Amino acid sequence: MTRESFEMRLAALQQDLLKMGQAVDQAIDLSVKALANRDKPLAQQVIDNDDHINALQHDIQEQCLVLIATQQPLASDLRVISAIFSVATELERMGDYAEGIAKITLMLADHPLLKPLIDIPRMAEKGRQLLRDQLDCLMRRDAGRARELAHEDDEVDALFDQIYRELLIFMMDDPRTITRATHLMWVAHNLERASDRTTNIGESTVFMVTGEVLELN
Repeated sequence: MTRESFEMRLAALQQDLLKMGQAVDQAIDLSVKALANRDKPLAQQVIDNDDHINALQHDIQEQCLVLIATQQPLASDLRVISAIFSVATELERMGDYAEGIAKITLMLADHPLLKPLIDIPRMAEKGRQLLRDQLDCLMRRDAGRARELAHEDDEVDALFDQIYRELLIFMMDDPRTITRATHLMWVAHNLERASDRTTNIGESTVFMVTGEVLELN
């Protein structure tokens, strides 16, 4: 394989990673919409589509291994391949969090929500924006911006703390709400964890560009 064809395959691999990111972005969006509307078919769609996300991860990581095994990439190329491999893992886990929210939706679908969903959709939107921005940093090799974005995860953490406190109050005021409140806590937890994964993507970008291994935020 010539250097030109190697770079073409590497570029195609990055585009596949973007497609996987878009699928995860949509899964998170649809899972929260399904919860807000108690939409069972939409929740089931998210659950069913998780197999597609898993297949994308498998294909991307297999391609990474093939390139490493057959092309003896340079150190800088190897960091790119390693970053793509790692980010695919992060995206797969984010897809699992969306699937988890969809499964909770199926459990809550026949019951009224404790309160209108305000902060949970805000968490989801912020996390989705961080995902898109961090993937953009990865594609543009912008380690500086990736570092900056990691601090924005604090907004998601603050929303999670607020939701957690509000739901505790519901449970203390009326023990009959404990089951529904606990399920919503798990939804918020999944969104908080998904947002944390975007910080991990930023760490992969920093490693890819600089070779530095560090924990952001």
